[in-house]
Amino acid sequence: VKMMKVLVCVIALWGAAGGARSCGESRRVYGEKHELSTAPHTHISGEHLRLCPRDYTCCSSLMEDTLVSQSEADFLSAVHDTSQFLLTTFTQRHRKFDEFFRELMDVAEKSMNQMFTQTYGHLYTQNAPIFQQLFSDLRRYYTGGRVSVAEVLSDFWAGLVERVFALVNPQYQFSEDYLECVSKHAEQLRPFGDVPHKLHIQVSRALTAARTLVQSLAAGRDIVNKATKLTVGSECVRALMRQWFCPLCRGLPFLKPCHSLCLNVMKGCLANQADLDSEWNNFIDALMAVVEKLSGPFHFELAADSIAVKVSEGIMYMQENSISISAKVFQGCGIPRPTPARNKRSSRERDGKRAFRTYSAEDKPTTASGTNLDRLVEELQERLRPMRGFWVALPHTICNDEHKAADVTNEDRCWNGQTRGRYLPPVTADGLVNQINNPEMEVDVARPDVKTRQLIMELRVAVNRLKHALNGRDADLIDSDVEAGSGSGVGAEAGERFSDDWPAYGSFSPPRNTLPVDKSPRPRNGLRPRDTPSNKRNRLNGRAQSDAGRLFPPLLPLLLLLTVCFSLSSSRGL
Repeated sequence: VKMMKVLVCVIALWGAAGGARSCGESRRVYGEKHELSTAPHTHISGEHLRLCPRDYTCCSSLMEDTLVSQSEADFLSAVHDTSQFLLTTFTQRHRKFDEFFRELMDVAEKSMNQMFTQTYGHLYTQNAPIFQQLFSDLRRYYTGGRVSVAEVLSDFWAGLVERVFALVNPQYQFSEDYLECVSKHAEQLRPFGDVPHKLHIQVSRALTAARTLVQSLAAGRDIVNKATKLTVGSECVRALMRQWFCPLCRGLPFLKPCHSLCLNVMKGCLANQADLDSEWNNFIDALMAVVEKLSGPFHFELAADSIAVKVSEGIMYMQENSISISAKVFQGCGIPRPTPARNKRSSRERDGKRAFRTYSAEDKPTTASGTNLDRLVEELQERLRPMRGFWVALPHTICNDEHKAADVTNEDRCWNGQTRGRYLPPVTADGLVNQINNPEMEVDVARPDVKTRQLIMELRVAVNRLKHALNGRDADLIDSDVEAGSGSGVGAEAGERFSDDWPAYGSFSPPRNTLPVDKSPRPRNGLRPRDTPSNKRNRLNGRAQSDAGRLFPPLLPLLLLLTVCFSLSSSRGL
């Protein structure tokens, strides 16, 4: 009887031991995603395993291969999910800012058209194409066209001075040649005062910052997209399998890898991404700086709103100083022919003398969606701040996920790569060169990743563009011969570094024409057809030296008197 009891106890103990080697839990976890046909019910010999410890196991060869593929897929999914915040931010903010800037340009043009129609009436509608061309060219610059803001404004003021000069001197007839001469003298005459210079500073630095920001957000989106499209090496895949699924093969499917083990594996797999960190941080810092400028000294909304106001100020300046400006032009270009006797000026023409009405606070235009630039800037800043250090922090972010690794405080009840227990090797440093000491995988530190080098260069180009934008300059146009300066008083020298004052109402120094001057004389016989804005700009910048410098100052009072006389004669003939 005693022998029978002993035998029963032995059998019970053996059964209990056999139950401990059951693969039920591993089968259940494995069966959630894969077929169970090759999954053993109890431990089998592990001599066939290639990656996991060759002890008794719950994994067949096919299971191990399947789990290797799942390891790679889970890793790529973890990288994608972690970086989704970056990708979403750059994609959505690029769209929001681009839509906002485009709509502001539309609102500014529409507002100018409405206000000038009310203020100047028929005189404006007759000359509306020059204003439409201004906004068309500004849009072309914003969307990446190879034209500078200085070029656009130079063309605009050059065309405007001819039209306004003819309007403030209705008692004379002006040929194309004569109006060309007026444009030629604009650099010395400054018919619009310092208004072109102020408008140039406000618009150029705001529009350059806006264009650069949108370009940089698109660049950030593309860089994140490329950096997270990983090609997982065989060493990385094996290490991922060993940390995540070898516990399942040992019959311990819920045992998570030790935190330090996870970090070493992730740092080895993401070594190239960590090398982006320095340039990435420079990129985020430069983005933050430009964004801050856009809500301050480079405020795009204020710059767009100011276009109509500044243009009107320039027109009024020329009207108020028309006698002295006209006298100087007559001195340099000659006395034009008087117009034939004409009827009393119509009310439409008198519209040009009416006072200009500026916006009140409640009249200030907003975008159709009511979006505010300051709010957009604040939202972007909040999203950019946590992006610093993203690539170095990526291994930690993945390993902090409770589904990917044990908690850092759980050092003794985690998978150490062989069994349950503490993980002893130290955590390696970040970057490719430091993986020479990684205990979890062999990493070829002598072969930098080509794609990573390319991404680093893309980040440097983006940072360079942003740094130039901080100074109000466009990196794409730094070498342009017409970066700044115009024949109408724009006068901002190429390479000018803008201060942070808004809206640049500080002391104004007269413009200096730094462009080369063509000494060849202008043909006098016959009228030349009207040129395109580009050709005209080149002609104005490369014209013969101004005749104004050769005029005799004593003639000025006489010419003023002649102007008054002609005006009186014309008025008496009405």
